[in-house]
Amino acid sequence: MPRELALFGILIPTLLPLFIASMALQLAADRLLGRLGVYRLLWHPALVRLCLFVAIFGALVLALYP
Repeated sequence: MPRELALFGILIPTLLPLFIASMALQLAADRLLGRLGVYRLLWHPALVRLCLFVAIFGALVLALYP
């Protein structure tokens, strides 16, 4: 996989689309966990949200760069 992607003549880092995709996946997971009421059982919901985002982003990066 190249280190940069050419998008309409602009070079963007490969991690940027992965970051945006992980934000979208984290938002979907956040809404699901909120509707299920999981955040009421947790001590620090913001920390769980951050850890969930880092885990999703790390999984996407490791899937691309094994």
